[in-house]
Amino acid sequence: MRRRECIASVAAATLWAARPAAAAARTDRLQLGLTPVILADQIAFLSRWGRYLGTQVGVEVHFVARESYQSILDLLWSGQIDAAWICGYPYVRFEADLKLLAVPLYQGDPLYQAYLIRSSGAPDGLRGWGDLRDRVLAYSDPLSNSGWLVAQAQLAHAGVAPRELKRAFFAHGHRNVAEAVAARLAHAGSIDGYVWETMRLQGMPAVARTEVIWKSEPFGFPPLVTARRATHPRMERLQAALLGMADDPVGRELLGSLNLSGFSVGAASQFDSIRRQATQVPGSGVTG
Repeated sequence: MRRRECIASVAAATLWAARPAAAAARTDRLQLGLTPVILADQIAFLSRWGRYLGTQVGVEVHFVARESYQSILDLLWSGQIDAAWICGYPYVRFEADLKLLAVPLYQGDPLYQAYLIRSSGAPDGLRGWGDLRDRVLAYSDPLSNSGWLVAQAQLAHAGVAPRELKRAFFAHGHRNVAEAVAARLAHAGSIDGYVWETMRLQGMPAVARTEVIWKSEPFGFPPLVTARRATHPRMERLQAALLGMADDPVGRELLGSLNLSGFSVGAASQFDSIRRQATQVPGSGVTG
């Protein structure tokens, strides 16, 4: 086991050991963690969504936003939140400790694609992964499938070693990747295609100044998960509330704001393509 994987496993076990007392005392509310959503009115939207889910579930529902997937996982493992909206890569990496709660439906399917984007009007020489030598590449998050893992796999496939990039950096969010590329702080960016398309629908200026030059195969959409050993008494009702949003007028309005068509139960097999890819990327923490 690599040192980084060992440290992550020990940290998770340590957090779990300290968890039960805090978790057992909090059953009068549910806390859901997520990285920043792509809406301009994020705080107002999450407040509306929390009130809607709270009405359905019967306890207060609050959202907790953090800048990275690792921060969200730390909160989940320490019992400070009850569920988390993460990415498919950390789900497969820590699958032994996580359980699917719901998988969003995008355009009717629990799938999305990764995109490689460049600045609009960029030199014609930048057409794909093999053209990134001596160029600057923006990633989203170290635990992002579309914002890191896909890039590592595609660079290797194109025969480009990470050291051959002029520079690479984490923008800490897919929206930030688009804005960095639009501002020409990076020649290209590895981004969640759902996020880019949703920014386009919302008329965000950064998208108008970027263009897609590559799309991946379909991957399982970033899921909502719980810790496998967690037992909040209202979790089944929360799952039912998410699954029922598409059948409710208010729920459909909230889904529309997220550019989603609903939520599904999901299955581990939907993340097989991420799992296969991760086993081929050194340092991913996922083994065959």
